[in-house]
Amino acid sequence: MRRLAFLALACAVSAQAAAPAPAALTEPALISPKALTAATLAAARAGDRLLAAGERGTVLWSDDGGKAWQQAAVPVRAGLTALRFVDASNGWAAGHLGVILKTSDGGKTWLKQLDGLQAAQALLATASDDAGRRAAQRMVEEGADKPWFDIEAIDAHQAIAVGAYGLAMVTRDGGASWQPLPTRAANPRGLHLYGVRVVNGQWFIAGEQGLLLRSSDGGATFAALASPYKGSFFGLLASDSGALLAYGLRGSVYRSADAGNSWVKVELGTPLSLQAGMAQRGELTLLAQTGELFSSADDGLSFTRRPPPAGPLPAAGLAAAPDGAWVIASLRGTRRASPTP
Repeated sequence: MRRLAFLALACAVSAQAAAPAPAALTEPALISPKALTAATLAAARAGDRLLAAGERGTVLWSDDGGKAWQQAAVPVRAGLTALRFVDASNGWAAGHLGVILKTSDGGKTWLKQLDGLQAAQALLATASDDAGRRAAQRMVEEGADKPWFDIEAIDAHQAIAVGAYGLAMVTRDGGASWQPLPTRAANPRGLHLYGVRVVNGQWFIAGEQGLLLRSSDGGATFAALASPYKGSFFGLLASDSGALLAYGLRGSVYRSADAGNSWVKVELGTPLSLQAGMAQRGELTLLAQTGELFSSADDGLSFTRRPPPAGPLPAAGLAAAPDGAWVIASLRGTRRASPTP
């Protein structure tokens, strides 16, 4: 009873101290022809449809392989940093201000499921010790200023989002509710979490300063893995065989064939930071910050460097069109380019 009474009091106090909701959380994305050339930060594929997302809540979709784009209806104006689909209809987007969106029509329309204010309240309500409650209370007072950096969709009911300052949450009911994940013990410094993937039932998270986490019990507990690298990992990529690649700063790529127990460095021969990765038809592709691509046909053991197919550009996201073309999300909008032979 004391526990329940404390939680009720904490929620009441935090509600009074909570920062107001920014306008970007209450106003829909502006429908405008300019959105078709706006900066995009993520790309994904849903069946034969391509999608890109980026600044001010912009989500674009294309049914002709990325040659022409249309703007989706989005209920917020927060920048979006991640897209993930489980099938042609169901997917999630995540981004700034703690926003998580869900679509069930292939990305044409979106509904807001979570924002940073709600995430902070959830953290406060589930905090199990004084340190956790103090940290959650600070989040409540600071407002919806913490971004998500990646999202993984396991199926139409389960998804995992990771972001700044160690934030990690999961839904198991299609997004009707989101619960914090217990990553603080394995990430006591609250390092940023940049990538999340589920491989053969195990959950992996990568972040700054070489942070690597794994859960073998569906997110009930997490353990820190021995990291082969002290720089930041910006993403995770899994091959068809179940091999896991962690990639990030200065062209760093490390491969594990044993669920993260050991890692081997993969030489790319580039100092460029890697922004995104993609697995398609047995081939793995990594995208550098300049738009250069690195492809592997041997399960990630080695990569071949390919020049920027769309010319140098500040690249951020990567997807494959049904006809095999690459679609790159960038700060200069989306670019479509055929793979080089």
